Amino acid sequence: MTVMEVSVLNKAKKIKQPLSKKMILHKIRYRIFGYNILSGLASRIVSYVLLISISYVFLFPLLKMLSTSTMSPNDIINPEVDWIPEKLSFSNFITAYHVLQMPQTLFNSIWYSGVLAAFQTIVSALTGFAFARYEFRLKKFWFSMVLLSFIIPLPVVLIPRIMIFVSVQSSTGIQLIGTIIPQLVMAMFGQGVNSAILILIFYNFFRLIPPALDEAAHIDGASAFQVFWHIIVKLSIPSIVTVFLFAFVWNWNETYTTGTFLRGAIKLLPIQLSVFENVFANLAPAIPGQEGANRVNEAYRMAATLISMLPLLITYVFAQRQFIEGIENTGFKE
Repeated sequence: MTVMEVSVLNKAKKIKQPLSKKMILHKIRYRIFGYNILSGLASRIVSYVLLISISYVFLFPLLKMLSTSTMSPNDIINPEVDWIPEKLSFSNFITAYHVLQMPQTLFNSIWYSGVLAAFQTIVSALTGFAFARYEFRLKKFWFSMVLLSFIIPLPVVLIPRIMIFVSVQSSTGIQLIGTIIPQLVMAMFGQGVNSAILILIFYNFFRLIPPALDEAAHIDGASAFQVFWHIIVKLSIPSIVTVFLFAFVWNWNETYTTGTFLRGAIKLLPIQLSVFENVFANLAPAIPGQEGANRVNEAYRMAATLISMLPLLITYVFAQRQFIEGIENTGFKE
């Protein structure tokens, strides 16, 4: 018998041998727990339970809002109706649509938030690039000032800003209060809504780009702006999209500063939502089907809230790939 035949017979015997009790327990333990804590059936079950729980926490308010917004006034006051209305009523959305003064407020909110977000994105990118690539006097001091601008509570700095713009308006005669100009100026100087966070996002991402690319471009005769525009910007598209979306959403939801400077001169959707009850009482008699009504119920509120959230949800659906990619590439680096 050759050596090869002996080897084959030994392998066959090993295969035919029944598994020992120890081996069986080992396989069962591997199937359930895996080789480490991150593998195995038990860890997957725990992961799925956690994911389902987190999804429920986030989806429950949306589902409850959707259910409540389709209820009739009788369903609202009926204690037996909790989730499923006895009769679906979409008239709540029509009423909320009129009270929110759509589509004018929607259009105003899109261009208003979009313009501010664009200015914040450009200024934050330039500022983050300067901090990430260049050495200059008092660099640490100015970087600390950027962080400090995020830590200081908004009401502390809002009053001095209002006083400055009111003073400039009085001395020059240029209309500032009631326009987008004050917030544009603040965005241009890195003082927009959460501009410090946007600067930090760009700062950390630009530090991940090898400086050798800049040096190679400088050797070829490129200026600092050409390096920024042709190299840095093209490599930073996902981060730029992410920062723009952050800025757009924050400016969209910011009603305190915006309401203080606009003072009702431009009607925006989030601000209109914040005064929904007052506007409802004034406009309800002129809305078809609401003649004589002057009381708002929970169904109207939920319908109005869903309408105001819809533009942001649609924006995220179309830009989620760039948003997720940008989040992955803009991790904070020590």
